[in-house]
Amino acid sequence: MISIATWNINSVRLRMPQVERFLAAEAPDVLCLQEIKTVAELFPYEAFARAGYTHHAVHGQKGYHGVATVSRIPLREVSRHDWQANGEARHVGVELADTGIIIENVYIPAGGDEPDREVNPKFGQKLDFLARMTDWAAAIDQPTLIVGDFNIAPLESDVWNHKGLLKVVSHTPLEVDTLARFQAAHGWVDLGRQLIPAPERYYSWWSYRAKDWREGDRGRRLDHMWASPSLAQKARSHRVVEVTRDWEQCSDHVPLITEFDL
Repeated sequence: MISIATWNINSVRLRMPQVERFLAAEAPDVLCLQEIKTVAELFPYEAFARAGYTHHAVHGQKGYHGVATVSRIPLREVSRHDWQANGEARHVGVELADTGIIIENVYIPAGGDEPDREVNPKFGQKLDFLARMTDWAAAIDQPTLIVGDFNIAPLESDVWNHKGLLKVVSHTPLEVDTLARFQAAHGWVDLGRQLIPAPERYYSWWSYRAKDWREGDRGRRLDHMWASPSLAQKARSHRVVEVTRDWEQCSDHVPLITEFDL
C-alpha cells in the first residue's frame, strides 16, 4: 500500500510544526503541499528530512503561491506547467520510482470575488487556467494522479449551502461546468466522491472568519484527489483529516489522504 496526501498549508515555513505533527500522526508516503509561500532556497528541507521525507520537488515563489511534493519514496520531477501563463508557481509534476505513476500537484487560482471576467480579471484567469489544464489532460498517456487545491466545490453536497453559494466564486455553475470539461478530457475519477459518496458530508476548507468552524460548519470541498481510471481502481481508502483545523496557527484547509494498493 502507498498513501498519498494533499494539503494547502498556507505557508509551509510558518506552519512547519503542524506539518511535522501531521506527518508523525498519519505518516503518508507522499505529501503534496500547495500555497507554500516560499522560494525553493528557503524551503524547510532539513525538517522534512528529520521526519523521513528526503525526496522532494519544490516549485516555489516568494510570499505567494508555490507547490511542493515531499516523499519517503524516491521520485523525480518531470514537469512544471505554467497554466496561469504568467510565471506563477502553481504546479509541479513528479514520477514515483518503480511505480510508473505520475503525481501532478496543482494550486488553481481562487478567482477573486466577482464571478465575471469583465469586471474581475482574476476570474477570467481562473477559467483560462482550467482551459489550459483541459488541453493538457486530453494528451495524458500514463496512470496519473492529480491533487491539490482546485478552489472549486463542484457538487451540491460539497458546500454547506448550495443555493446560497451559487453566485459565490468557487461554486458558480460556470466554474463547475469548466471543471467538468477538465474531468471529461481524461476521464478523471474523483477519488473523494468515489470513496465518500455524495451526498455524504465532505468539506476540506472553512473560512478563518468563523469563530467556531465546527459549530457553524460552513465548509466547502475545495481540495481534490483525482486519478486516471486505471489508477482509481487501485484506490482503497480516502479520508479527511479534519482535526488539523483545530490546531494552533492552523491552515484554513485540511489534508486529504488516499491509500492505493500498488
